Amino acid sequence: MMIKLYEKNNDPRRLDRIVAVLNDGGVVIYPTGTTYALGCHALKERAVERICRIRNIDPVRHPLSVICYDMSAVSEYARISTAVYKMMRRNLPGPFTFVLPGLSRLPRIFRNRRGAEVGIRMPDSTIVRELLERLGAPLMTASLPENEDGSEYQTDPELVEETFGRLVDLVIDGGPGRPGMTTIVDCTGEIPEIVRQGDGELI
Repeated sequence: MMIKLYEKNNDPRRLDRIVAVLNDGGVVIYPTGTTYALGCHALKERAVERICRIRNIDPVRHPLSVICYDMSAVSEYARISTAVYKMMRRNLPGPFTFVLPGLSRLPRIFRNRRGAEVGIRMPDSTIVRELLERLGAPLMTASLPENEDGSEYQTDPELVEETFGRLVDLVIDGGPGRPGMTTIVDCTGEIPEIVRQGDGELI
C-alpha cells in the first residue's frame, strides 16, 4: 500500500492511517528529505527487530538510530552533555546522525551493544516532523537495502515501492528524493568526533 503525502496541507486522515500502522507495530518506508528509508515506532521492539532482519543488522555490532521531534524528545532517549546539546541545537534539523549514550526508555534491543549507543537524527523534513508530532514517539530508522541498480531505487517512490514494498506494511510517497548521506558524529567520548563526513557541515 502507498499513501501520498506533501510538504504541507496533508489530509489528517492520511496521517492518521500512517500513525495507526506505526502504533500497530508496522514497518513503513518514508521520505527523509533525501533518500527513502525504513521506519517504525522506536518503542515497539518487535517492529525494530523486523527492520533489523530486513536490513540484516546485528544490533550487538551495529548501533541503531532513531528520529526525534525536537531536542526535548532527544533528552528522553539519550544522555547529552551541555556542550553536545548546544552543538546539536546549532546543527539540527539537518543531515546529521549524532551517536550518544542511550537511555533505558528505549527497548532492550537498543542496549544490546556494550556501550548502548544510539544514533539520533532530526532530518529537515516537514513530512517527518508532522508524522513525529502526531505519533508522539520517535521513529527507529534504517537505510533501505542497497540495490545494485543504483540510487534511483532509494529516491524514486514508485521504484521504491516496486522494489521494497513487499517487505513493509506501507510506503509513504513524499515525491522524488535525492541522493544524500548524513554526517555521523560520535559524541560518546570527551570530544565529539566525525566518523563519516556526509552532507552536513558542523557549525
